[in-house]
Formats: sequence, structure tokens, C-alpha cells
Amino acid sequence: MANLTHADLVREYARLEYIEPAKARQESTIRIVAGDVQKAVRLSNRVPLVCQALKSRKFLNENHLILEKWEGPPSGISTTVTFIYRLLDEGQQPSAKPPEWPFLRLRGIAKEVFSDLGGGEEFLRKEREQFYGPGEGS
Repeated sequence: MANLTHADLVREYARLEYIEPAKARQESTIRIVAGDVQKAVRLSNRVPLVCQALKSRKFLNENHLILEKWEGPPSGISTTVTFIYRLLDEGQQPSAKPPEWPFLRLRGIAKEVFSDLGGGEEFLRKEREQFYGPGEGS
């Protein structure tokens, strides 16, 4: 155990203090706050390492977890970041493919409309030409 990295320590602490107790209580979700883990493993100014370790594929696979979501600042790196996991059954592995972002379903939705207008680039060019209206600046 002498060759454990800081990330290993973070993952091991999270497993022992959060994952195993949640499994024993038969809970389906687990919440882990990055700052609590950083403090508990006595790391200083290592928030990015803690956050990365808690969302790593290694951590998720070893503990049969799916990272449902995280809450915190947009950077995803803060002592206030809260990771919310869903426990999978022991035999169940997290899917290799992450869930689709709902916004991606809109991709290509106006393809036919723009095609009728000469394509997306042609439409934008015409809109830019008419942006200021007649007789106004260019």
C-alpha cells in the first residue's frame, strides 16, 4: 500500500467511507462532496485531482457506479462540487457509451428548410447582407 498515488487514496477513501456503507444500507444513490474528501484524506490545494479521481472511469467501473450528475460551478472543479452516483448491481457494468445529450437530437432538424433556401451558408450570407436594412450602415 506504500505506492498509492493521491488519486488512489481519494478513490479508496470514497469506496470505504461512502460506497461500501451505501451498499450495506442498500441505497441506490450516493452523494460525495469533493471538499469533504479532500479534507478527509488531508490533501491541500488538490481539488482538481479529487474531482478527477471521483469522476474517473476507473472509479466508476471498480465500484459499479454511474455518475448520474454533478452539481457545482461550470468548471466542475471546486470543493463544493457534489457528485451523485447510482449504484449498479454487482454483475452490471456501466455502459461504455455515455448517455446522449438531449440537445444533440435537434441536430439536422432544419436541414430541409435550409436546403430550400440554397443551403445554410447561402441563407446566412443573405441575412448578413440585409441585416442593416436599406440605406443604413454596412
